[in-house]
Amino acid sequence: MLPGPTNVPNRVMRAMLAPIINHRSDDFVELYTDVVDKTQQVFETKNDIVALSASGTGAVEAGVVNLVKKGDKVIIPVNGEFSNRLSQLIEGQGANVVKLETPPGQNATFDQVKEAFDNNKDVKAFYVVHNETSTGTMVNYLDKVSDLTSRNDAFYVVDSVSLLGGAPLPVDKWNIDVCMTGAQKAIAAPPGISPISVSPKAKKYMQENPPATMYFNLARYFKYYDEEKHTPFTPALPLLYAYREALAILLEEGLQNVFNRHKVCSDALYSGLSAMGLSPFAKEEDRSISIVALNYLDGLEDKTFRNTLANKFKVLVAGGFGNLKGKVFRVGCMGEVSPYHVMRTISAISSTLAMMGYEVDSQAGLKTAEEKLKSL
Repeated sequence: MLPGPTNVPNRVMRAMLAPIINHRSDDFVELYTDVVDKTQQVFETKNDIVALSASGTGAVEAGVVNLVKKGDKVIIPVNGEFSNRLSQLIEGQGANVVKLETPPGQNATFDQVKEAFDNNKDVKAFYVVHNETSTGTMVNYLDKVSDLTSRNDAFYVVDSVSLLGGAPLPVDKWNIDVCMTGAQKAIAAPPGISPISVSPKAKKYMQENPPATMYFNLARYFKYYDEEKHTPFTPALPLLYAYREALAILLEEGLQNVFNRHKVCSDALYSGLSAMGLSPFAKEEDRSISIVALNYLDGLEDKTFRNTLANKFKVLVAGGFGNLKGKVFRVGCMGEVSPYHVMRTISAISSTLAMMGYEVDSQAGLKTAEEKLKSL
């Protein structure tokens, strides 16, 4: 129950046993074009797709170095570890960064974003972390941002590493120019493939203004795909097979069914754990669907709690980042997540707390969660 990597279905694991093929062959063209097609369906886009052999951070870095130049003005909300990392990447390009900083656990409001656009008519791009993994917060107004970026003719860039595939993010409908995710999160594939979608507007800019890098130069990927449906460098072939299979599973279930399953399981975790006496860290209106961050009870020691949960009950959860270390723990709710995972997690947490001397109402937690799960 980590916020990634998530549980990987056996069917996806078995896909990695496919023979290694020549990445300049017709067999590879068949594999990669299918990967691109399925990725477009999950991203809900017709835009160009690059399936990078890299971690999610690699995709995010590519989304920065291919667009941002020295002196560019960029707006970005910052409220946690990963949005802070993204702002540092942008600053590293020499950009003039307008940070909309809020405390961990709450997002900048849409009105604050609009005000930033009103005060910065020369903005080049708006970057946003859709789902802040470190704090369990999610931005809920991405559908409205394109009104601002189109008004200012700015690029719209979304880091959805820990949510895409688990909640609606229709890239074309919301006019997102660059969108990045990681295969090991809601898509439920092994780590190592990180897809990026790029709009025609952003593609043209990248081709005309290539970055001073080779591996993350997306214009190279466009050229190789447009000409021969290849990648410029050797891809992680077994991971591409696994990623394709994970996408196939999502599409077979149906995206709306996948989104509903994630939402119901998330609601059940929040409600059940709250009924048991634990309090969510993020403000209610900003809470993530895929990462349930919870405050520790007074005196509850982080490593002892998580080690007991792992060793006695075989349930893995994550601790907090930075200033939140020892103050919160985070439960992943993504990928294969189902009522089984929810009920087992709540039961294991209640038993662990009881073993550590805390009185919790486990029956209230389980009953409340069970009620929420009835719709699945």
